Amino acid sequence: MKKILGMGNALTDILLQIDNDNILSELALPKGSMQLIDEAKAVEISDFLRHIQPKMATGGSASNTINGITKLGNEAGFFGKIGTDTVGDFFLKNSVENGVTPHLQYSQIPSGRCTVLVSKDGERTLCTFLGAACELESKDLSTEIFNGYDIFHIEGYLVQNHDLIRNAVRMAKNEGLKVSIDLASYNVVEGNLDFLKEIVSEYVDIVFANEEEAKAFTGEEPEKALNTIANMCEIAVVKVGKDGSYIQSGNEIIRISPRKANCIDTTGAGDLYAAGFLFGLANNFSYNICGEIGSLVSGKVVEVLGAKMSAEVWNDIYNEIESITSKN
Repeated sequence: MKKILGMGNALTDILLQIDNDNILSELALPKGSMQLIDEAKAVEISDFLRHIQPKMATGGSASNTINGITKLGNEAGFFGKIGTDTVGDFFLKNSVENGVTPHLQYSQIPSGRCTVLVSKDGERTLCTFLGAACELESKDLSTEIFNGYDIFHIEGYLVQNHDLIRNAVRMAKNEGLKVSIDLASYNVVEGNLDFLKEIVSEYVDIVFANEEEAKAFTGEEPEKALNTIANMCEIAVVKVGKDGSYIQSGNEIIRISPRKANCIDTTGAGDLYAAGFLFGLANNFSYNICGEIGSLVSGKVVEVLGAKMSAEVWNDIYNEIESITSKN
């Protein structure tokens, strides 16, 4: 069984279900976007929505993926930066409780947090105060971090820090790890397009993208985008929401059918798809099985608020994975 290391923004999610999307307009937040906000905007949003009871959980794209992998029973670690405050303490404690091996750096500024506004239709709008998370730097890296790991998974939200990403993927490849990246958000892809293309072509083995991110990256619709990305790396995965997902490696193309789900909140759906897929890959399953497990886990997480699921839901997932793997 291969071990997986994730690197990303160490954030704590503050989840709020909103009654209507007028709230987004009043706060000048485009629905479905990921907005980087400063501390003042974070306070404004908190004050405006103080009547809504929040739900708190460890978050951040790569962190969600790594938490999902450990819940599936695979060894995994996480590398990021937190503050020396109660939010940082929560992030560390909750990660360890979920079976994650922490490789954390510390900062004197407040820990990062992401306010997630969940609309009635399940769409989420992310307002991210990076805080200490954005202080993760290239100088924090060391070859020791990669010791014992086989796959290195990074979130696209980190790509604004070109030096960090470039040095991290170089280091991972030099240490013999496969590199995986989730493109994270269409607006992040658009703002860092040339850099992302350079990194994917030179260092990345596995790319995860939804259809909007794939189009931002290639300028093409899903199936053509899949082929373009697959020509740049070993494994390309393009998720197309209710239509399922596509996987391509070389000339092999696999379509994964969608799973029926009662969608409450799409937070973490892409992150948990990556968790399921990488779990399958770590256990040497076929790409078809990897995709089915990814689809299963992402389909389950949209039925709950946030990116964390109960023990009962995870037990259902384990049983379904046994069924999926026994058929192949």
